[in-house]
Amino acid sequence: MNRRDLITVFGGIAVAWPFSARAQQTDRVQRIGVLLPYAENDPEAKSHLTAFTQELKRHGWSEDRNIRIDARFAVGMADQFPVLAKQLAALQPDVILSESTPAAVAVQQETRAIPIVFVGVSDPLGSGLVASLARPGGNLTGMMQYESGIVGKWLAMLKEIAPRLARVAFVANPKFRGYDYFLRFATASAPALAVELIPSPISDDAADIERLIETFARMPDGGLLVVPDVTIIAHRDLVIALAARYRLPAVYPWRYFVAAGALMSYGIDNVDVLQKAASYVDRILRGAKPVDLPVQAPTKFETSVNVKTAKALGLEVPTSILLSADEVIE
Repeated sequence: MNRRDLITVFGGIAVAWPFSARAQQTDRVQRIGVLLPYAENDPEAKSHLTAFTQELKRHGWSEDRNIRIDARFAVGMADQFPVLAKQLAALQPDVILSESTPAAVAVQQETRAIPIVFVGVSDPLGSGLVASLARPGGNLTGMMQYESGIVGKWLAMLKEIAPRLARVAFVANPKFRGYDYFLRFATASAPALAVELIPSPISDDAADIERLIETFARMPDGGLLVVPDVTIIAHRDLVIALAARYRLPAVYPWRYFVAAGALMSYGIDNVDVLQKAASYVDRILRGAKPVDLPVQAPTKFETSVNVKTAKALGLEVPTSILLSADEVIE
């Protein structure tokens, strides 16, 4: 075998090396902190962690060999994020994955040195997490959740499935940093659809949420616009049940609400987002800096509709929504 053949053979082997072989170049266990806005036993927490860890494994990182994952669960309660962020920062992980704006903000306030990859953040600039999307600056980067313009899509879907809709409650916790971000665009979009937007601020208290929706439902032709908010995540079963009880059409930002009985949703594919976040974590563990990794906008969206819920509300799902839906629950 001549020298050129040897180079070709060994070059081919190098290209063919799996991610796992490359990961083994690291001779110590890397530590990853994770802060999620769910209860530990929430199926979504398990789903998100599975998507994240499986993608890490594809890149050569696994808990039985070269990484340790320390996860904390905030159950959607605002006061828990700072406490759990402090716990994670004290562990001095090599990188932290944070999901939701409150999680990212809390971790940022605890450390300006540990790299942070965020997901579930709709307004990273307005929240003060990054200096720009292209050059984040500091120690944070990640995957942007929603641009404010998506509110127009949510309202249009709501009007399409409930043509008589005249009033829409904008349901979110004003402590959520994205509240004003989405409210401004929702207020601007509503007149074109001939609906009145009614800001309907909620708190972490379940009784407060029930009173608000009950009061709103006393007037006819109403609907709910439920925007991304950790409070809504924590109380999603209650919100879905109240919408059904008072026969209020509602649109949500995540498909798992529809799987739980909500009417419809339009939003990002969370599995896709967690996989992309894992690729950033992989790059950081190999030496990349957050400042050099631009914030990515979502590219994969999914529409889900629950026909059974629509029938219970006395609504007929338009063909246009059925044809565009990625998931139809009968």
